[in-house]
Amino acid sequence: MTDYLPFEHLLLILGMAVVTYIPRAVPLMALSTRELNPLFMRWLEMVPPAVLAALLGPELFLRASPDGAKELFLSPNNIFLPAALITFLMGWLSRNFFATIAVGMATVALLRYYMSTFLL
Repeated sequence: MTDYLPFEHLLLILGMAVVTYIPRAVPLMALSTRELNPLFMRWLEMVPPAVLAALLGPELFLRASPDGAKELFLSPNNIFLPAALITFLMGWLSRNFFATIAVGMATVALLRYYMSTFLL
């Protein structure tokens, strides 16, 4: 194995950088000088919470069954539901990103410790 980066790998990295940059830069350049419709702006404000909910929902409410299918997991053993509620409350009340992340991580760690120590 060689110690240098093959030219094909460099081209691959540059290509990935270009296809990542273009979808971000083109709308920014095209829309930066225009006044956008307030309704459209309001819709754009709702995109990040919707994406976050779409990513978190399956992780919070579903688990893989033994045959590999996803099944609803609303059980007292699902430690992520109370952790998510506590984390959501912390984020809503404090509006502090780092405090919210710390509380979420600590809650999951404490619930895992509690579940493994006292319930097994």
